[in-house]
Amino acid sequence: MRHVTDEPRMEADVVVVGAGLAGLTAARELTAAGWTVRLLEARDRVGGRLKGLDLGDGKAADLGGEYFGDKSTLIAELGRSLGVEGFRTYDEGRRLTFVGGRRHAYTGLFPWRLAPATLADFGQAVLRIERLCRTVPPEAPWLAPGAKELDSQTFWSWCRRNVATPTAREFLSMVTEAAYCASPADLSLLHVLYYANASGGFRYLLEISRGIQRYRFEGGAHSIPQKLAATLTDETRLGAVVRRIEQRADSVVVSGPGFEARARWVVVAVPLTLSGRIEYAPALPGYRDQLTQRMPAGAALKCLAIYDEPFWRADGFSGQVTTSDGPFRVALDTSPPGGSPGVLSAFVTGSAARELTRLPAPDRRTAVLGALTRALGPRAAKPADFVEQNWLDEEFTRGCYHGFAPPGVYTSYGPALRAPIGRIHWAGTETGVHQMGSMGGAVDSGLRAARELFARAAGDRDPGAAILGAVGRG
Repeated sequence: MRHVTDEPRMEADVVVVGAGLAGLTAARELTAAGWTVRLLEARDRVGGRLKGLDLGDGKAADLGGEYFGDKSTLIAELGRSLGVEGFRTYDEGRRLTFVGGRRHAYTGLFPWRLAPATLADFGQAVLRIERLCRTVPPEAPWLAPGAKELDSQTFWSWCRRNVATPTAREFLSMVTEAAYCASPADLSLLHVLYYANASGGFRYLLEISRGIQRYRFEGGAHSIPQKLAATLTDETRLGAVVRRIEQRADSVVVSGPGFEARARWVVVAVPLTLSGRIEYAPALPGYRDQLTQRMPAGAALKCLAIYDEPFWRADGFSGQVTTSDGPFRVALDTSPPGGSPGVLSAFVTGSAARELTRLPAPDRRTAVLGALTRALGPRAAKPADFVEQNWLDEEFTRGCYHGFAPPGVYTSYGPALRAPIGRIHWAGTETGVHQMGSMGGAVDSGLRAARELFARAAGDRDPGAAILGAVGRG
């Protein structure tokens, strides 16, 4: 990898903007087919929404994405191809939840000591969501039966009609904020169902041992983009902040401070909301721009409390702590495979992130450690280290885990998610089909973008021109 100033004038078959999993995957596929590529990354590192923390002694933790399950086939296959294997997430002992103003210790998915009526209410709601999500095709959620009705309401309005007990609604809101990084009132019901079905099911999103959080990667998930980038050292340029994309009759010119790259095509593989901040010439059709205006990134901070050992295990706890009204929505044991040092990752998401991010950093630390101490005792108050990753403040991310859709977005603008426009193709986890919104969705989108370009080179009709015409007609 080199800095963009080492090659301020570049030419290639394809320019890929963004060196997260999506951009790296697209670049790998294209170079393997003999195409020339320039992979432009604004940061001084690759990985995008995957980022690592060195724990010393050859151990690492993840400050970004890290989990995958048995259904996460694409990211698991990519990891194995690079020599990165998975291991089981620690999930032994009792879990803790603070909901309805009370502390509950339990085993299994749900706190069984809640009132029977609450448990039954929550269970029937999850079953209804599961049945509904199976009707939503991940490749085109806007074509689901009753899509307009599903997309015309928030998840909160659905909960108000279908979840009778206040505590069940509170628990459902808590797990939704943990999984979607947004409040139920922010989310289109169609988006909730789409993301759940693309991931493997709503309950699958909430589970650890039987769900999407079953595994983590040895050495950290961030080691996957690092190893992938090592195979693309000649193609990757860091410090390349793309500000403008100009389409010409026979080429596209991608430029930013101090550099210019000319290619036949460009793959824009950055978070959806950031893709709308690039200047395009000619301007993109309003149909596409309206989409990027309407799909914000979720709100998430990740706070790691690092201890000499995972003391909670000896006390019979798994390390999982959920809170409906605390400074985070869920905390999990993210210690290295050997269990040392002990690491608790607190996921500050949704409304909790919006509130906490306005506080000074010392106050955020105090709030998170206070909640951990309330759950696990006084030893939680004195970590050896505390590291925060505020994804809202990260200039070239602006939120996690992915972009989400409020009501009306998919049925009005959904087809613009993936449709090429002229010489511009789109990637990024929001545009994936397999496990959209996750690491697998990013890989899926990079593979699709490469396939689209292979099809164009093979002489298929120009999908970009066709889409540009259709979108221009609104």
